[in-house]
Amino acid sequence: MFEKGRHVRDLVEIGMGRTARRAYDLDDIEIVPSRRTRSSKVVSTAWKIDAYQFDLPLVTHPTDAIVSPGTAVAVGELGGLGVINAEGLWARQPDVEEAMFRIVRAAEEGDGDPTALTRVLQELHSAPIRLDLISEAIRTVREAGVTVAVRVSPQHAAELTPDLLAAGVEILVVQGTIVSAEHVVRDGDPLNLKQFISDLDVPVIAGGVGDYRTAMHLMRTGAAGVIVGHGASPGVTSTDRVLGIGVPMATAIIDAAAARRDYLDETGGRYVHVLADGGINVSGDIAKAIACGADAVMLGAPLAAASEAPGQGLYWTAAAAHPSLPRSRVTAGPDYAVDLKTLLFGPSSDAEGVINLFGALRRAMAKTGYSDLKEFQKVGLTIRR
Repeated sequence: MFEKGRHVRDLVEIGMGRTARRAYDLDDIEIVPSRRTRSSKVVSTAWKIDAYQFDLPLVTHPTDAIVSPGTAVAVGELGGLGVINAEGLWARQPDVEEAMFRIVRAAEEGDGDPTALTRVLQELHSAPIRLDLISEAIRTVREAGVTVAVRVSPQHAAELTPDLLAAGVEILVVQGTIVSAEHVVRDGDPLNLKQFISDLDVPVIAGGVGDYRTAMHLMRTGAAGVIVGHGASPGVTSTDRVLGIGVPMATAIIDAAAARRDYLDETGGRYVHVLADGGINVSGDIAKAIACGADAVMLGAPLAAASEAPGQGLYWTAAAAHPSLPRSRVTAGPDYAVDLKTLLFGPSSDAEGVINLFGALRRAMAKTGYSDLKEFQKVGLTIRR
């Protein structure tokens, strides 16, 4: 049972005295149409977190492969939220264009060595974080008039955040593979997320989590949003192989949504947003994630196809540059490139759900009779197997 004893879990015996919970990925479920349909023209995909309103439930996964200051601005102008990695190349390299050229060249000249690209990323990220560089990136986004969001790791959140806020950050994302309410370190004080958030005047989105209990704990820290998952993407991330940790996203989103509901009751009305990060590869996955209870999705690999993406079709996550235990590969994206607006809104001649991502979400909502995202979270679901 979960904390409040209201949720029944499907447990399977995997050996004498040991059970495991049966869980489901987004590929395992389908959305069920209702008796009513409506025109997609009357469907709203608007989403609001704290005081910030967005036309799309879109947050970019904070990787240098898809988010530069320029693409963060473009995403913001199209209705989403672009998140810059405050510990990535824009914070470490004075000439990011040259750094990207090295990455692309290594991809072209790798001669089949799967570690060559990883070594280049590790070298580029070995440079120290420079506040002047990341402040300049933040300034570019702020001056464009879109919402400014950056990502920091739990390890560096306390150190970097004051200067990031001074530079103009409006939404802070504290993100790691797994984030808990208290991050314990060997030397120095642990990061108490509740105390950390209470001292800030900006909304904080924190994650990732993979279960009800951890989601509830993060909600109790005062986070405005909780990230479910760690950006898993087929052929890209290897957290399951390296650490043995995986997040079946359909179940994890539904569990986090249950925690959101219970926390809403517990606090008498405080709503915490759930953001799905991982297992979202095509437009149908976006619709399924929202249907499971997500308020927004964090997109990574699908945006690598945008011609504006700084990685020029390559994709990786921040974990690819870990100095001792990388958990992401650098992979080539699709063999096509379209502008970001077309990628999000179409038109598309592709029948695989990789272009017109949010036009497809609107159509899914319309076909099932729902006019907004909160209502769409009530749509019926079935299991394939």
